[in-house]
Amino acid sequence: MLLLAGCASQPPSAVSDGAAVASGKDVYVVKRGDTLHSIAAALGVDFRSLVIWNNIDNPNHIVVGQGLRTQSPGSSSVEQQSQSGSGDTLKREPQVGKESYSEQTLARALAQVQRKTPAATSKAAPAPAADAKAEAAADSANSNWIWPASGKVVGTFSEGGAKGIDIAGAAGDPVLAVSDGKVVYSGTGLRGYGKLVIVKHSSTYLTAYAHNQKILVKEDQSVVKGQKIAEMGNTDADQVKLHFEVRKQGRPVDPLKHLPAR
Repeated sequence: MLLLAGCASQPPSAVSDGAAVASGKDVYVVKRGDTLHSIAAALGVDFRSLVIWNNIDNPNHIVVGQGLRTQSPGSSSVEQQSQSGSGDTLKREPQVGKESYSEQTLARALAQVQRKTPAATSKAAPAPAADAKAEAAADSANSNWIWPASGKVVGTFSEGGAKGIDIAGAAGDPVLAVSDGKVVYSGTGLRGYGKLVIVKHSSTYLTAYAHNQKILVKEDQSVVKGQKIAEMGNTDADQVKLHFEVRKQGRPVDPLKHLPAR
């Protein structure tokens, strides 16, 4: 969510060329190699908020030069400079280009819901008490998480800095699912994370496991707590380690607050 950003290998470009965009303090201009999740991670926002704020029909598609609102807008579209260079502006929906990474299952479901729901119609939001109850249940469930690897913690989480922790180990060491869940991403599409697995545990929590030398699970596969989902490695990293992230409603949080004390 999710949402994650990095820098290393050279996968196919995540976006295609598009029109220039008038930028501003509340507008992010998409660059080559960006993905919706990497942008959301860099901005510290939930990628689903970017989808809603920018009326994106397909979260898997953004283009170079596309302007993305980074805050809730007063209107539902993004102003873009016309390609004629005349300085006139026009309002249009985001164009289509390929994005290499997303929380695929959830993104597709969200896109389908948006297409079926008229823009002018909004259903009543869930009651705050119901939201709080669901979040409390998710927090209670992750109190039983296990460590994803047995090595020493060599890198810690920091607000505005590292979005997870690094756990040292040897190549081939087992990487374990911290809890039951479903694999929503398995691949190498996100720069700087190497071979990456993302597991969705609930509507609230995702966990990410990066730099593996071998991935042992596939997207849409269900996994159980303690299952070996990968082997530790150093893909897109300067040493063998597991980079582990926890996302709560799309935002990175300190994994050490969700793992049992050692």
